[in-house]
Amino acid sequence: MRKPSLSVLTLTVASLALPLAAQQPCPTMFVVANSPEDQLVMAINGAENPQDQIAALDKYVQGYGDSKFMPCVNEYYAATFVKLNSFDKAIEYGEKDLAANYGDVNLSLSLAKAYVGAGRATDTAFNLIMKAPDQIKAESNPARPPSVGDADWQKTQQTLAEAGQNVRAYMEYAFFQLLGRVNDPKQRVQYLDAFSQAYTGTPNAGQVNFQYFVAYKMLNNTAKGDEYGEKVIAADPNNVAALNTVADDYATGRVNLEKAAAYAKKVLDVAPALKKPDGVSDADFRLQQNAQLGAAHLTLGYIDFQRGSPTHRVAPAIQELKTAADLLNGSPQGQARALYYLGYAYEVQAPPNHRAAADALGRAVKLQSPWQDVARSLLAKIPR
Repeated sequence: MRKPSLSVLTLTVASLALPLAAQQPCPTMFVVANSPEDQLVMAINGAENPQDQIAALDKYVQGYGDSKFMPCVNEYYAATFVKLNSFDKAIEYGEKDLAANYGDVNLSLSLAKAYVGAGRATDTAFNLIMKAPDQIKAESNPARPPSVGDADWQKTQQTLAEAGQNVRAYMEYAFFQLLGRVNDPKQRVQYLDAFSQAYTGTPNAGQVNFQYFVAYKMLNNTAKGDEYGEKVIAADPNNVAALNTVADDYATGRVNLEKAAAYAKKVLDVAPALKKPDGVSDADFRLQQNAQLGAAHLTLGYIDFQRGSPTHRVAPAIQELKTAADLLNGSPQGQARALYYLGYAYEVQAPPNHRAAADALGRAVKLQSPWQDVARSLLAKIPR
């Protein structure tokens, strides 16, 4: 008797190739030598391409579609369709096994790859990811056969442990890839809570905190969002997205202007030195950089505006807001906000500069953003 096996799989995780040791499909199923199941496994392993593997599976199903080996057949189908990038078909066959309460690490890995490839952020996908650590632990600690020596057993355990770590790493990668497709922020928080319980000791704790930060911001829970934002900054002091967002919250909420200014100034130091990610064009990267720099100048301008308004000394605010408006040219909402406050600042200064105020507000009115109506309202009050 012997068990089926699959060849080594290679996965790409966030542009980093991670070779995974072979995960044995159907670890609880044994096949009898020279049986139809044995012939199927040999045909799959001997096939020159995935299409031949699908043909072998189809042939088996035609003759033995009611056999007890069908869960393993479905698992082979799922893994092979992933190779063909036929992710919907992979999910179709893999979920047949899940519906029958059948599963193992190899099946979970194939399905996770299919969910990511198809962009399917479903409850089924997330439930599969949450169960993976226990599956990996169970399959990474098999009983030691009596005939295996100490050296061979130690090598086997090391191989299984490394394979399990790589599968777990992919499952964590899949979680974050799919989480970004969840539009309901409450659901995001629930998935993050479940992930935190299932993946204790994750090396991606910073990413977990950042995603909590994003979810609570989506829920308009500023206090909770900033709590996680501070955690992100503590772990990654150069995270410009977190620095900018927390700084803006503190500035607009008028809760900690000194810290808001310090975070915004940190962005001005860090953002120019950001490294362009692979696959991003120079033009797109420059837009991203400018958006972060513009947001920082907008925060600083708003702080200067708050501080200078009572005495009409808003020249520093005007300079910061002009810079922000220029940098945010690729971000209509941010640019409109900067132009609105710029127009307001021109009106607050002594003496007011009505022409410059009208120009800034007129530009804000032309941009599709939540600031369009308030800019139009203020523009209507400016003397002509």
